[in-house]
Amino acid sequence: MRKLIAGNWKMNGSLAANAALVKGMLEGLAGRAPQSDMALCAPAPYLAQLGGLLNGSPIAWGAQDVSIHEHGAYTGEVSASMLKDFACRYVIVGHSERRQYHGESDALVAAKAQRALSAGVTPIVCVGETLAEREAGQTELVVKRQLAAVIHTVAHCTSEIVVAYEPVWAIGTGKTASPEQAQQVHAVLRAQLSAATAHGERVHILYGGSMNATNA
Repeated sequence: MRKLIAGNWKMNGSLAANAALVKGMLEGLAGRAPQSDMALCAPAPYLAQLGGLLNGSPIAWGAQDVSIHEHGAYTGEVSASMLKDFACRYVIVGHSERRQYHGESDALVAAKAQRALSAGVTPIVCVGETLAEREAGQTELVVKRQLAAVIHTVAHCTSEIVVAYEPVWAIGTGKTASPEQAQQVHAVLRAQLSAATAHGERVHILYGGSMNATNA
């Protein structure tokens, strides 16, 4: 299975900066056959621009959040079908910043994953523990609980999701989990996925948290 590298721009970007960054990436890939699948997840206002810049390239694009509603009086929300209109392949759901700042529950994250799948968009489901939870020995309990909610909701479509282990204590802090810490949690998640679906080995499991060019 090819690896997947996904970049989350968070609330950053501008038309000029986006164009320059993508231009540099495409120039770096010129004449090369990428060994990994790649995706850029950008703020919703820039999805049309990304589609124009990346169309026909080896880099896919995606969004950073999606509504649980398909349409209606939900001002400011973006539906999965809207993301599909912009040819988004991926959408991030359950990022720790959404859980922390917007109070998103495991059940809400699961509903978002289900909504994305129903529109043919692959959800990148984020799970991860806080520093307090890790120090209390609850890492496995927390990530399994978060993933279980999604597995229960998407059911037979479990093999179609992407899972990203993003320890909260490592996101934007400059700290990263050691390879051993990351692999330990990935093994727990892989076992959980394999117990839920006969195709658990198909699911990409990513690591995120203060990643950069030197520690990737």
